[in-house]
Amino acid sequence: MKFDLSPIDTVDHISKEDFEEHYLKTRKPLVIKSMSKEWPAHQKWTLDYMKSVVGDQTVPLYDSSKADPSKPINASAAEMKFGDYIDLIKETPTDLRIFLFDPIKHAPKLLDDYMAPKNLMGGFLDSYPNMFFGGKGSVTFLHYDIDLAHIFHTHFGGRKHVILFENKWKERLYQIPFATYALEDYDVEKPDFEKFPGLKGVKGIEAFLEHGDTLFMPTGYWHWMKYLDGSFSISLRAWDKSWAVKAKSLYNLTLQRKFDDFMKGNFREKYMSWKEQLAMKRAKQALEKNYPE
Repeated sequence: MKFDLSPIDTVDHISKEDFEEHYLKTRKPLVIKSMSKEWPAHQKWTLDYMKSVVGDQTVPLYDSSKADPSKPINASAAEMKFGDYIDLIKETPTDLRIFLFDPIKHAPKLLDDYMAPKNLMGGFLDSYPNMFFGGKGSVTFLHYDIDLAHIFHTHFGGRKHVILFENKWKERLYQIPFATYALEDYDVEKPDFEKFPGLKGVKGIEAFLEHGDTLFMPTGYWHWMKYLDGSFSISLRAWDKSWAVKAKSLYNLTLQRKFDDFMKGNFREKYMSWKEQLAMKRAKQALEKNYPE
């Protein structure tokens, strides 16, 4: 069994007026095929090039194992020299990924290779935006971004499978309380609707990103990603104009995160078990009420 998935809208180019009217205001995802073709990165950014400019920085690596309740949510599984990791993902399928490491800080000349799409919207956040690297078969678990930014996610060097869900489905996706990720016990590609009945009927959208494709993910969208080849991406982030969204972002980053870290640090497995049971209970209640439809 699979989720009910529709293709994400895809265009080669789009005007500011059309983007604002049909995607930004309505918070609807979009793939823009040609946005990065104006960037030097479109030609320059390969795995070999990234290895040559970043060098042998030691980087944290993450795998697909379920989070350890006794550790912070972003605790790494291993470490490796960046160059060695690039060699690994070029040749070998692996579930090891890099995130929360910014190569641009170690190679500032990369800043000259891309441009934030300010012709489409304003409010861009990062001087040093995040980059993500993954080996063939590695998976980014289902979550939405804690800061609730709009994201322009451009992919390089291979293919990536992306599945998105509107935030309204959060209870049915078994969102973990006091967190922005889902229960990690089901397979997003092949969900078990018998074991997790809340998932049945949930509707999403999907895309297969190729080199140079840019995915616009509006604020609050749940996303799951699988690297079909050893490859990498850059995410450019922008604020939503809504003060309610900004307030929720601030709450997530401060009070909610600190409370969750405190409870994990003091109650560990007991706290995580309670959260998982509550996620199951909320999904059951949402299904019984036919929420959100």
